[in-house]
Amino acid sequence: MSSNTGHAVVEKNVGLMAILILIVVSFGGLAQIVPLFFVKDTTEPVAGLKPYSALQLEGRDVYIREGCYGCHSQMIRPFRAETERYGHYSVAGEFVYDHPFQWGSKRTGPDLARVGGRYSNDWHRVHLINPRDVVPESNMPGYPWLAEAVLDGGDTAAKMTTMQVLGVPYTDEEIAKGADEVKGKTEMDALIAYLQNLGTAIKTQR
Repeated sequence: MSSNTGHAVVEKNVGLMAILILIVVSFGGLAQIVPLFFVKDTTEPVAGLKPYSALQLEGRDVYIREGCYGCHSQMIRPFRAETERYGHYSVAGEFVYDHPFQWGSKRTGPDLARVGGRYSNDWHRVHLINPRDVVPESNMPGYPWLAEAVLDGGDTAAKMTTMQVLGVPYTDEEIAKGADEVKGKTEMDALIAYLQNLGTAIKTQR
């Protein structure tokens, strides 16, 4: 067989081979990813799902800023061991308004996908100030400063407008009222509001 065949040329040219591999992988990836944008189960919100309120949105940003996702996932896998402990497995339609979503896979602490409504606001407040007051074996750090940090709402409207551009159905009226909703609240109030909302669109199965 001639050494001048196309196959031989590609094998001897590392740069060309890398480009062709990249093209093949790109087409393969697109073939898997693009169809998902047209599947209703992954693009449409589940029944009852509502965008975060202004206070919950601020709380989500506190959650991200403090790195809570580093120890807590928000993705329950469809296995009995997971659903019996945490509740109904996660579905894509729950997260269509999350930018970015907080799925994760690291569980130094428990999954929080269904934590909404499971504990009282007072429990969360005590837990965030000193986790060992309610969970003696916890190795989670405390966040007492969140109770002292007061929100002024200065960036709330801009955050909501950005979410609106990304497809979250905020009305202009909701955006206009966003700053007033959070002004004077603490970062702890906001974080608790966010946590109390998690997973509530789908009833927990315990």
